[in-house]
Amino acid sequence: MGERELVGLAGLIFLFILIGLRIPVALSMLVAGIVGSFALSVAASFLKFGPYLLQFKSSLWSSVANYDLSVVPLFIFMGFLAAEVGLSRDLFAGLSALFGRIRGGVAMAAVGACAGFGAVSGSSIATASTMSRVSLPELRKLKYDDGLATGTLAAGGTLGILIPPSVALVIYAIVVEGSIIEMFQAAVLPGLLAVLFFIFVIWLRVHLNPDLAPKATILSDAERKKALWRLLPVLLIFGAIIMGLGLGLFTPTPAAAMGVLVILLYGFIARFFSQTHLTAQKLRNSVLSTAKTAGMIYLILFAADVLKGFFARSGLPVALTDLVANSSFDPYLILVLMLILLIILGCFMESLSMILVVVPFFWPTLIELNGGDYVAAADAAFGMTSEQLKIWFGILALVVVELGLITPPVGLNVFVIKSFAPDTSMSTIFGGVMPFFAVEVFRVASILLFPALCLFLPAYLSG
Repeated sequence: MGERELVGLAGLIFLFILIGLRIPVALSMLVAGIVGSFALSVAASFLKFGPYLLQFKSSLWSSVANYDLSVVPLFIFMGFLAAEVGLSRDLFAGLSALFGRIRGGVAMAAVGACAGFGAVSGSSIATASTMSRVSLPELRKLKYDDGLATGTLAAGGTLGILIPPSVALVIYAIVVEGSIIEMFQAAVLPGLLAVLFFIFVIWLRVHLNPDLAPKATILSDAERKKALWRLLPVLLIFGAIIMGLGLGLFTPTPAAAMGVLVILLYGFIARFFSQTHLTAQKLRNSVLSTAKTAGMIYLILFAADVLKGFFARSGLPVALTDLVANSSFDPYLILVLMLILLIILGCFMESLSMILVVVPFFWPTLIELNGGDYVAAADAAFGMTSEQLKIWFGILALVVVELGLITPPVGLNVFVIKSFAPDTSMSTIFGGVMPFFAVEVFRVASILLFPALCLFLPAYLSG
């Protein structure tokens, strides 16, 4: 490596040190990018520091004014509105009525509710937090084992990242210049597979040890009918959005706008037949929460652009790509090592930050290993075109990043659950999470060995 590349490598190490010190990711990226670029201007005099600073003005505007990114605050707003009008609670109640006849059915309902709400919120941590408030008291009232209850919610929080509409999928598609619709389509089968696997884990644990869950709750016909009626608006609103996106009937931005409008109308209409409806205060809370969350995301995007400028000037991504491409390691081994690194880093960082920091390094390397941008599938190292690789790697990357959120000993989702169950030990929560962790590793291996799990649906729907 030359002097410029060494400065880039030092900047990368400095970035992860800042993140390890719990400095906010956006600030860490800004500091690393600016300090690194100044160091570059000292090490290589032709790389002037002034022009680098001048690009900030255009970078900030391009981060905010990007049409593709307009979907992000809309989906976030939709998630907060859904929580405020009680759709998350209705989803859990309806699914509990459906699964209630099965031992462990309420925990299974919590998994389904996490998947549904996570798809809208786009955040694992927000999903774990919201669904803990909704379902943890109910699970405890029914005397579910603490490990099973908390482990289910910690793991369930990771489900929403793949099920459309997903903010993380939108960001990944923009980073690699892929199709948002195709990423949504590719995520459907792996997302549903995760839900089924988690439900199976609960069934198996309860089957092997019935003491983990109470006997099935038998609701009266009137109670079940009431719960199912509460489920109907959720299915109609979210189902229409998910199906429409999956089938390519409309693009993400109009879909998100219509989702917001429909939930707003539902929230105002609900005052005539429900105690939970949209008030002026709830609407205000949703708007403020959306502004804070979207502002954080846009700041991360801007900081990532600043950091990307530094790395591009240092030549580090190109140097690392050449180093890996010219090595004698098998491409699949390199891919597996990348995934392991993503799991480790996912223990400390949120998914969006991970995508923006790591994917720009990994993606060019994978393209080079595969044989270039225009390689035919028959001649490619991974047996697929660059567009197919883009989809396959995206699904793998997002799954393992979320896996990091429940990886001992520092999975962030576990600490979120701990805040709602302070009397439950960390060892109990991690013990409850481990069966879900094991089945997630199996799911990653399945997607790795059978790319058709995520490539079939986009190919089929495209004709």
